[in-house]
Amino acid sequence: MTLTDTLHTSLKSVMSYRVRSLLIILAMALGVAAVVVLTALGDGARNYVVNQFSSIGTNLLVVLPGRAETSGAFLGAVLGQTPRDLTLKDAQLLGRLPQVRRYAPLNVGAAELSAANRLREVTVLGSTAHLIPIRHMKLAQGSFLAHGTERSAQIVLGVKIANEFFPRSQAVGQRVRLGDSRFLVSGVLASQGESMGYNTDEIVIIPIDYAQAMFNTTSLFRILVEAKSHSEIESAKQAILASLRQSHDGEDDATVITQDAILNTFDRILHALTLAVAGIAAISLLVAGILIMNVMLVAVNQRTEEIGLLKAIGATSTDIHRLFFAEAVWLTLVGAILGFLLGEFGSLLLRLTYPQLPAWAPAWAAIAGISVALVTGILASILPASQAARLDAVQALSKK
Repeated sequence: MTLTDTLHTSLKSVMSYRVRSLLIILAMALGVAAVVVLTALGDGARNYVVNQFSSIGTNLLVVLPGRAETSGAFLGAVLGQTPRDLTLKDAQLLGRLPQVRRYAPLNVGAAELSAANRLREVTVLGSTAHLIPIRHMKLAQGSFLAHGTERSAQIVLGVKIANEFFPRSQAVGQRVRLGDSRFLVSGVLASQGESMGYNTDEIVIIPIDYAQAMFNTTSLFRILVEAKSHSEIESAKQAILASLRQSHDGEDDATVITQDAILNTFDRILHALTLAVAGIAAISLLVAGILIMNVMLVAVNQRTEEIGLLKAIGATSTDIHRLFFAEAVWLTLVGAILGFLLGEFGSLLLRLTYPQLPAWAPAWAAIAGISVALVTGILASILPASQAARLDAVQALSKK
């Protein structure tokens, strides 16, 4: 029996048992589709996190109060000790380091904004003019805190806030009340949407001095530092820690987080998660393989006379073995291709439903899913094919 005869005969056999073949193909397709969709979801989540961190600025270091131990907690807090706060003096000290291009002290809080007979609570960021370039924000209108005007009562509005309060007029130049203080709107942020857990279109930015007075604090929430170059990030981190240690009487009571460290950590976690969900989805392919083996074993018993007839007209045991093997390949190949198409369609639905999530299945996932499906189908065909090949022609034809 030639290869063409084997492929043609096996295809006709698959088509003659349509319901059985359809169920096997569907089981295999769902397994491959699950691998593609779940890896697209996992890889999309990883890329989303990477993009979010990339959007907050390059060469970025974040200085936090308190010493982060290897356990992931602040040991001083556990022992009932309060870590020393970061202050504006600390921020100014870091700004003089040779590895630092610029810095932005940061306070965060909430207050009521009122103007033009409107009132609503907003998220308030207290900082300096350097926050805009460090966080890669852009101003659609106006400016904010030109050099030497740190104590000016200026405010920058998020674009959504500006449109809500001044829908028919330009926001720049208007007077607003934030908490108990009055501010002059000096700028409006360009639309940026969600970034690191909050919507920049719905925030306001005021000078750090006013924020500390408004929230009745002298401490800082964070200090954002931009290194002069990517190669100087590590040296800037060590210089910051050394400077704060000297300023804080020799105490290591501050933590510096680099953007690369955060990205690498999230990348490893989400990559491992992607592999895990792909492995879980691949289990369904093993189930499909077992289904193929069981169905083909039943098919051997149902087609005993057919096998006997083929042997009687000259087909060898090897030909019979190849015939059942080819049937399994047809079923698996069609199921794998259909599963890949279903998986790509599912990934498309994810991207349409969640536009911010880049749910594209990595190439390795599609190749691995199809490959595992083919290997599973081939292995599942070995036992039924061997059983069919061992049948004696006379006994097979005489069986009723």
